[in-house]
Amino acid sequence: MAMHTRLLACSSALLLGLCGSAHATTPSYPSIVLDDMRHVLTAPVRWQTPEWRNAGLTTLGVIGVAAIADRPIRDEMRRHSGNSRLMRDVERFGAEYSLGVLGGFYLAGTLGDDARASAVAQDGLAASLVASGIVTPALKYVTGRSRPRDATGTTRLRPLSGAASFPSGHTTQAFAVASVIASHYDETWVKCSSYAVAGLVGVARSYHDAHFASDVLAGALIGTLVGQSVVAHNRTLRAGKLTVLPDLAPDRIGVRLAGNFSLHTTGNHPNEKCHRSPCRIFFQGGVLLAVLHP
Repeated sequence: MAMHTRLLACSSALLLGLCGSAHATTPSYPSIVLDDMRHVLTAPVRWQTPEWRNAGLTTLGVIGVAAIADRPIRDEMRRHSGNSRLMRDVERFGAEYSLGVLGGFYLAGTLGDDARASAVAQDGLAASLVASGIVTPALKYVTGRSRPRDATGTTRLRPLSGAASFPSGHTTQAFAVASVIASHYDETWVKCSSYAVAGLVGVARSYHDAHFASDVLAGALIGTLVGQSVVAHNRTLRAGKLTVLPDLAPDRIGVRLAGNFSLHTTGNHPNEKCHRSPCRIFFQGGVLLAVLHP
């Protein structure tokens, strides 16, 4: 609970900064975040057979780790447990330090006019809100797995009880940020450093008897997949390309074309003005309805 409170406070501060830095010709940052949430949370609707197969195999992999590795890794970590300052400090990269990293990218992007750094800050915060603010807390609530320190075994599940071991929230957050950074930078050392720090966060959580190995694995998968999905989606929007998304509402069922469109206005004036705006296109009753959002 304390972690989520700190993350919420830091996220709110960073969100305010990103909102204030939004360019007049681009969608507001809150609208981008909401679009990212919709894109990620509705992803299963768009999955085909290969995606469902991969999801099934991944789930079996996590279950396999839980059955085979949770107990021996827990016991080994307990034999080496202590008050390591390194483990205590690195663990914070799955909480407030991760948002500090995004804040650094935000400042670099704003002060240095670095579009890539700004994109990391935007995508990193969006991925954090989706992965650490929605997906992982929902799974924690539904599964209700007891933590290793509770000494109730590796298989005790009490859905809706408030037990919150599965999946690891710190690891989710660390890998969400790491995957965003790694997706924006091609340098090998950046990718390796990002994922190495995120991996150490997972080790630290096991070291502190807070999570089983399968909790950490699940958190790493969630953070990575959400981060990569957000980056890919927003990269499409920034490039001016189109992506087709489902759009469901009480008064309509249709598809939405997300992207930036060049709109030209012509008239008697000799100069033409060009505006860029995201556009939603709906089909209602066989009629094409386009709604522009400047």
